[in-house]
Amino acid sequence: MTIELLKEFLGWCTVINIGILLYWFLMIIYAHDFVYKFHTRWFKLSVEKFDAIHYSSMAYFKLTVFIFNLVPYLVLYIMS
Repeated sequence: MTIELLKEFLGWCTVINIGILLYWFLMIIYAHDFVYKFHTRWFKLSVEKFDAIHYSSMAYFKLTVFIFNLVPYLVLYIMS
């Protein structure tokens, strides 16, 4: 695997993961009630707990995308 191929891989991983995060965010903002009702079919959650779970999960997902996709991409970009 070449450096250029690895850079391209990490770049596309970052784009796809940020797209997933953006979709998740938009679903929680614009379809909150639908997503809440969908999840409460299986789990007994209050609205506050549901929001806290999604907020913290999105923060964790964003952090892992930055650490494992974006930062290595930027390092390889700077090195080349």
